[in-house]
Amino acid sequence: MIASARTRACPRPSAVARAGALAACVLLASAGCSGARSAAPSAVRSGAARAADASPEAGADVTAGPTPSLPPGTITLAFGGDVHFTERTASRLNATPADPALGPISRTVASADFAMVNLETAITTRGSEEPKLYHFRTPPSALDVLQKSGVDAVSMANNHAVDYGPAGLTDTLDAVRHAPIPVLGIGADEAEAYKPYVKEIRGVKLAVVAASQVMDLTNDKFRAGPKKPGIASALDATKLVAAVKRAKARADVVVVYLHWGTEGKSCPGPEQKAIAAKLSAAGATAVVGTHAHVMLGSGMLGRTYVNYGLGNLLWYGTSPYPHSDDSGIATLTVARGKVVKQVFTPAVVDGRGVPMPQSGAAADAVTSRLTALTPCTALTPAPH
Repeated sequence: MIASARTRACPRPSAVARAGALAACVLLASAGCSGARSAAPSAVRSGAARAADASPEAGADVTAGPTPSLPPGTITLAFGGDVHFTERTASRLNATPADPALGPISRTVASADFAMVNLETAITTRGSEEPKLYHFRTPPSALDVLQKSGVDAVSMANNHAVDYGPAGLTDTLDAVRHAPIPVLGIGADEAEAYKPYVKEIRGVKLAVVAASQVMDLTNDKFRAGPKKPGIASALDATKLVAAVKRAKARADVVVVYLHWGTEGKSCPGPEQKAIAAKLSAAGATAVVGTHAHVMLGSGMLGRTYVNYGLGNLLWYGTSPYPHSDDSGIATLTVARGKVVKQVFTPAVVDGRGVPMPQSGAAADAVTSRLTALTPCTALTPAPH
């Protein structure tokens, strides 16, 4: 995704322009029940409590309240789109328990056993701008406030992770080493960048790999190598497929989180479909991702759930590129290694850049817009 770190006053798009952008966005949606955990009325689940869930011998989650029983071998996974903390969203770094960084949708994020978003930024206060139009950075506290919003891991395999050059990359990697949650898709070398995050949740081993398919300066100049720091690249399909196969050998459930697609395009391109097929053949349980500023369709590719575009989640909002304010969280129920249910929680990004959950007719309007272009995915409907 393209994002600007410049502080400037840009007019909001007209109602007609927004309507046109919204109509172009698609995600296969369902209004069913996820069976995921419920956040307590007064707080989002803490990172410590959620970490306890990963171990069968760990104590009970005292933050979340009663946990609905799930069949053995069943977990829930929640995925959101692009997040950044600049311009109108910079104030979200000052989140409080009553108003988490991601706003009310944090309850949906925290209710899943595992939740992940894309952090579209360098983590630095130093460095020089790379020769590109837009630049984006944030302090390390962004990771803390995302954790407090119920996020369990973030991807940084994207086209803004190294906007501030080698010095910024050095700071980012230092922040990753000290992060309160796992940061995937970036590392001191390619082994670290492609390394899966593995977590056991109630006896189910989950592995997550992240990479970027966006053809840009970052994926060229700052692609991780054998002795070179940078991001994991999906443009090198051989390395990514090998990483997924290694993850599959260690885990029951494998998720691949990609930065992919074309900005403003609500249908997946051939390059997305091609890599999705390869990852499915390699054993991925789910392939999800972001980048296009709009949501795309989702569904099943054989046994693999594919979500071609999660859209903007916490959106700074001044990019001139076509984008949509439609947003939301896709929650998957995975039983014995297979996706058995998809639930989409519709939201609309408000004037602060915060995704606000919708209900009633407003929710129906979002989901109907998203469902309208599902056929262009060439996927079969996801279970609901």
